[in-house]
Amino acid sequence: MVDKRIDTPSSVIRAEQVEGTPVYNTKAEKLGTIDDLVIDKVSGKTLYAIMSFGGFLGMGEKQPPLPWGALDYHTELEGYVVDLDKDRLEKAPSYQRGTQPNWTPDYGRSINQYWNVPYDM
Repeated sequence: MVDKRIDTPSSVIRAEQVEGTPVYNTKAEKLGTIDDLVIDKVSGKTLYAIMSFGGFLGMGEKQPPLPWGALDYHTELEGYVVDLDKDRLEKAPSYQRGTQPNWTPDYGRSINQYWNVPYDM
């Protein structure tokens, strides 16, 4: 995999650089990696990071959408930290690689409700 990071004092990052970034819990245990971003095409706001975890060789891998506001970037880990444990992640709303949920407002509200993050769309 090509290292897509660019060392810069800026706090901005290109979407392609987010892909593959590790996601940790608050105990610094790696939970998975960012696979994709969901962006509102009208406001331009990043709504969700699609995280990949579990499975073997891509089979059975789950992809839960995590509200973007629930993730904090930690420079020392070079990854995002989210306050959740592995059990809660296992039970989170998710879908299998190669499928897509119906991104309706009701679906968004259900995801944000699960993660206890306000839905502001």
